[in-house]
Amino acid sequence: MEIQSNVFTNGDITVTYEPCKCIHAEKCAQELSSVFRASVIPWVDLDGASTQQIINQINKCPSKALQYYLNKKEAS
Repeated sequence: MEIQSNVFTNGDITVTYEPCKCIHAEKCAQELSSVFRASVIPWVDLDGASTQQIINQINKCPSKALQYYLNKKEAS
């Protein structure tokens, strides 16, 4: 679910994308195309893989244009 331009969340994590930093290495789309989809808008679908798979892929971003943070869980 996109909450604003270039910010996406699945409830567990929030992913940010800074296009001005991106070197378009396409590692994200090549290695986790169920989440990072080059031909579909919105191009990030955090429901396409597990949170851990998404984190692992973001950690491979060579330009660090993709970043994430864990969403705080509220105590019930």
